Amino acid sequence: MAGSVADSDAVVKLDGGHLNNSLSSPVQADVYFPRLIVPFCGHIKGGMRPGKKVLVMGIVDLNPESFAISLTCGDSEDPPADVAIELKAVFTDRQLLRNSCINGERGEEQSAIPYFPFIPDQPFRVEILCEHPRFRVFVDGHQLFDFYHRINTLSAIDTIKINGDLQITKLG
Repeated sequence: MAGSVADSDAVVKLDGGHLNNSLSSPVQADVYFPRLIVPFCGHIKGGMRPGKKVLVMGIVDLNPESFAISLTCGDSEDPPADVAIELKAVFTDRQLLRNSCINGERGEEQSAIPYFPFIPDQPFRVEILCEHPRFRVFVDGHQLFDFYHRINTLSAIDTIKINGDLQITKLG
């Protein structure tokens, strides 16, 4: 009998809000700090233009293979949307690959970077700044490389796609 009394007390406390106010459960944290689900696809309001910046903050998974962040012209799968820039972090090779894909044709891949900035199980901040001739990419506040535009109409770049071995904590 004592077990059922304790159970009913717990229900009363929950209904009265007493326990919810004192617990910091993962459920409550998700309500206040929602995680963005990977794979992620979102709209960039107004598209890209010189001076506009895209911010991706996240945490690399514990045992990552790779993750990718792409800025695309829409989210069409068939035919596939043009990709203005795809950043792909590959942990086995410690490379940050960059490329585009226009009318189904991949461009020349770039891979040169001064260092590999991502660490398993650690947070990161990627900023993609759109300038007139190029994207400037910063990781954790340090400029890592420039990627010159291969798409002429910057405003057509209106979608961000993120997938792979990471959690997204903030987009801006």
